[in-house]
Amino acid sequence: MVNSLDIRLENASLSWRQHCVFSALDLELPAGKWTSILGQSGVGKSSLLQLLCGIADEAQVQGSIHCSDGKPLTGRVAWMAQDDLLLPWLSVLDNVLLEARLNPRKGISHAERERARYLLAQVGLADQAQSSPAQLSGGQRQRVALARTLFQERPLVCMDEPFSALDAITRLKLQDLAARLLAECSVLMITHDPLEALRLSDRVLVLQGHPARLSTAIEPPGPTPRQVTDSEVLRLQGRLLELLRGEPS
Repeated sequence: MVNSLDIRLENASLSWRQHCVFSALDLELPAGKWTSILGQSGVGKSSLLQLLCGIADEAQVQGSIHCSDGKPLTGRVAWMAQDDLLLPWLSVLDNVLLEARLNPRKGISHAERERARYLLAQVGLADQAQSSPAQLSGGQRQRVALARTLFQERPLVCMDEPFSALDAITRLKLQDLAARLLAECSVLMITHDPLEALRLSDRVLVLQGHPARLSTAIEPPGPTPRQVTDSEVLRLQGRLLELLRGEPS
């Protein structure tokens, strides 16, 4: 079982080519809640996510991270990048099992293999377990990457455009799956899709401006995943689009 964490990022800053993208930026990620950040390309969303994951260029991105249990966040984050990052020499199943394969202290257990096969079935790829990544379409590769992220069972899950390569119906199905399987985790998702953010998130923020700042959180009512036809979701989608265009809400 995943232990939920409150996570706080304080005084984050990013400079690129002597240009300040954002500075003195704070972000709260409540335990067991899904937070989404939207914003125009180049505003620094992915860099903010990478800072939390511990993979940002330290020369350019800085900030302090605090967890509610007082322990470091290092090693407790699952990251799903924009690119699928599948290893071409491993099968689909072994890509999902990558974390277990990289653990030097133990071999892969039967339970871990069964969980990986279960997740592949959940993303609709049970029959591709022994295929190589080269045999898959872009959307299928993204589904494998999602299964690999879900397999890790970390308290913080950071996802960068996790459903962008999927067709509309598959996207809705996998959004529902992620909402169910990540219900106990703190989730940070970067997306360009306001409707996706509103379906899945407890809190939605917009990163915008020069230097960029986070907007006040929009908190859609009701349990997730929400229906795409929900009138309040559609109203908030309009509000988010106005924020993204820089218009007053």
